[in-house]
Amino acid sequence: MPNTDTLQPQSAAKSSIFDDSLGGWRKAKDRLANFTITAGGMAVLLAILLIFFYLLYEIIPLFKSASLKPVSSYSLEDSRGAGSEPLYLAMEEQAEVAVQLRSNGQIDFFAANSGKTVKQFQLPLTAELTAFSLHSEQQPLLAMATGGDVLLAKPVYKISYPNDKRLITPQIEYPYGEEGISVSEGTINKIAVRDTEEQLLLLAEVGGQLEGIRLVKEEDFLTEEILLEEEILNLPEIDINIEWLLVGPDQRWGYVVSKRGDYRVINLNSEEIVDSGRLIAKGQVTNVRFLLGEISLMISSDQGEIQQWFMVRADGEPPRLQNIRSFQGSDSAIKLTAPEHRRKGFLAVDSDNTLAVYHTTSGRQLLSQSIADASSNITQLAISPRAKALLTQNEKGEFSYWKLDNEHPEVSWQALWEKVWYESYPEPDYIWQSSASNNDFEAKYSFTPLAFGTLKAAFYAMLIATPLALCGAIYTAYFMTPVVRRKVKPLIELMEALPTVILGFLAGLWLAPFIEKNLPGVFSIFLLMPVGVLLFGFCWSRLPDSLRLRVPDGWHAVLLIPVVMFIAWACVAASGNLELLFFGGDMRAWLTYDLGVSYDQRNAMVVGVAMGFAVVPTIFSIAEDAIFSVPKSLSYGSLALGATPWQTLVGVVIPTASPGIFSALMIGMGRAVGETMIVLMATGNTPVMDANIFEGMRTLAANIAVEIGETEVDSSHYRVLFLAAFVLFLFTFVVNTIAEIVRQSLRKKYGSL
Repeated sequence: MPNTDTLQPQSAAKSSIFDDSLGGWRKAKDRLANFTITAGGMAVLLAILLIFFYLLYEIIPLFKSASLKPVSSYSLEDSRGAGSEPLYLAMEEQAEVAVQLRSNGQIDFFAANSGKTVKQFQLPLTAELTAFSLHSEQQPLLAMATGGDVLLAKPVYKISYPNDKRLITPQIEYPYGEEGISVSEGTINKIAVRDTEEQLLLLAEVGGQLEGIRLVKEEDFLTEEILLEEEILNLPEIDINIEWLLVGPDQRWGYVVSKRGDYRVINLNSEEIVDSGRLIAKGQVTNVRFLLGEISLMISSDQGEIQQWFMVRADGEPPRLQNIRSFQGSDSAIKLTAPEHRRKGFLAVDSDNTLAVYHTTSGRQLLSQSIADASSNITQLAISPRAKALLTQNEKGEFSYWKLDNEHPEVSWQALWEKVWYESYPEPDYIWQSSASNNDFEAKYSFTPLAFGTLKAAFYAMLIATPLALCGAIYTAYFMTPVVRRKVKPLIELMEALPTVILGFLAGLWLAPFIEKNLPGVFSIFLLMPVGVLLFGFCWSRLPDSLRLRVPDGWHAVLLIPVVMFIAWACVAASGNLELLFFGGDMRAWLTYDLGVSYDQRNAMVVGVAMGFAVVPTIFSIAEDAIFSVPKSLSYGSLALGATPWQTLVGVVIPTASPGIFSALMIGMGRAVGETMIVLMATGNTPVMDANIFEGMRTLAANIAVEIGETEVDSSHYRVLFLAAFVLFLFTFVVNTIAEIVRQSLRKKYGSL
């Protein structure tokens, strides 16, 4: 017989080795799982941090101040124009060629960074200029008066590429001939010009009074030649000393300003003074220039202040010139200003030769820097069309060429979040309008209507989703039989997999017209559905026990399906009769004209229904799991102590599950705030601030989706959209942080139950 004493130790040894091997394998798997989960969590945190820092990388340049660096100083090589007064200085698009006009009619084109002569022209003038005016910085039509005649000339730049090298050839064009236009029999002291496709307008100050002509352009149908029909303007007498004379872009308003700051606004159509007053309280006006678009007047004073004025029409009042905002760079007199060619910014030089850079919409002073010593008096200032270069000239005829870095002046806290008074608006307002069809556009980057729209959409979505999801979760987890729960819960969770673009498509193309057509019926559903369900429950409770007990516990909700369907059908079917009975046959018209409530087909109610449908599965799933996870021993103990099922639910189950329920609500709210496609397709995408449930909105997420594909990379608009994404990111972070704090507090409070 075998020796059992010998076999037992061998078997025990083998078992011990097997257990050690199995335990080692389990430890290895535990370590691997722990490492994988930890690495995954760290990767998620790293991805979030990378997103955070990338957003910062894109938006930090928005708040960078401007910088100015000197490049070169020089005098012109050819000084034939020396001794005559410089009247005009500018640069072409590439800031390579500069142009200067002198009072003797000489025009010099020269290299902007070196002073090397490129070309020179002598205008066909018979005498020294007595007055000079510029149409605009964007359309440099020069109006030059000698006596009572005005010559109109325009510098143009022809670009060619011989041997693949860019060559800029300047020329002078005379759009109305080299003979000039006779405006007055006297000597013109001040001149203003405004040219459009339909007509040319010239205003002149002669002997202290205004004279003007309008040349209407008409095309000859046979020769296609443009003919000019002259109209003499019968302008009113001016009772102030005319120092500056300007004409608005549509040739409607004429502005007359004196050195004391007195002004007169003339309606050039009716030829009468419509507004008058004083621009500054003390001191004298030193310069008056148009801002880009020729709507705003920039008024400089010897007190170092620069004011922005434009015509404002209030309700029921005639238009008037209104002071919009002021800039105070220093206490020294402002002697030169230069508006930017493509933005609502401008430059100013004071008597101390300090250059300041401003932007009107953002209300920012972006730079203040001395550009010459006290012995050099700056007399001319020009900025390139792309605002990349600056050219100055002092009284000695010396030029200085500067590089200007000012990429994003439009953005400030005020422009993003506060009311701003935009050009041609009757009052300050929150406006988002990032683009337009013209180059004179004033970009409006207010986040306030977008943030309002985001919260409005989330509010109505949560208003609809919260009671449905929480009540459904409570009933499913606590009252419903397990057989039905195993079918209902996966079905509702499956709704979360439905693409939101499909929901948005259905909401925009089917739900919105359906609600508009059956508005009384829809409101009847909201009012009668709770009443009908409660009434059915009351009637059910009054049925005989023999009938009620035939339905097993947990199956009662199935009985409500036909009730809900019948109430919805009945309300929609009665919609027309209700509309005819209570609203005169048109509820939308009743809302608009009787209540003064505007109605947009794609509105907040449509978004609330559609987005609520998308948010319900998220809230339901998390809240149902939290309620179902409450230990049954707590419920049984409460019932055993005599509490009713409802008392147990309210006093034990819901408090214990409250951290999970609160998390469900916060996650649902985050989903609603960040939703894109539904609000993109189911609203009018109009960035308005209106709490009206029948009005549309635009959210931050939808705004990014709409505009990011149309922006120029690295532009202010592009970076502002990234800033909007950063605002959403911070909002989510703050909400989740608060939610976690509240959740932990609830867990500590009810964790001992």
